[in-house]
Amino acid sequence: MSISRTTWRTTWRTGAALAVLAALTTSAGAFAAPAGAPAGATQPAPDHEGSPSSAVDRVAAFYGAYVDARTGTPDGALSDALRAHFLTREFRGRLAAWEREHGADGVLRAQNTPHAWRVSYDNSGAGHTWTRVRLAWGDEAKPTYTYVSVQSDLNTKLISDIKEADGTTGE
Repeated sequence: MSISRTTWRTTWRTGAALAVLAALTTSAGAFAAPAGAPAGATQPAPDHEGSPSSAVDRVAAFYGAYVDARTGTPDGALSDALRAHFLTREFRGRLAAWEREHGADGVLRAQNTPHAWRVSYDNSGAGHTWTRVRLAWGDEAKPTYTYVSVQSDLNTKLISDIKEADGTTGE
């Protein structure tokens, strides 16, 4: 059976596009060797799940995308769009004032960008939930950590405050 040139070309392009998409969405951790593993060893990436109905998952999605947007050559338009999507309007105003006063990025509470982040549930009450975000800085082999406490409104799942948290050194 013969495949037409158009069908073959379409199939090839679809396959190539899927391969590129898979490569772009594969976590770098999928290719990292576990600590103490021989050089060249790989380990599968951990599964990641999330839900738009979870305020904690939304904070994780925001920090993941925001750190990506700020890494390398920062994409200011994307950073602004992420803020508009994930932060309350009122908080964006307070955040801008904090940034003018401190000369730093208010989301990260720093002038530069961390190389990694981790989000954990912290507490809930009075219509809000709090998450603790650990930001990793410096040498990836021996990082230094800072922490922020992120408040989200339970009704909207939008971030309504970010403050520095305790435990800002070592871990």
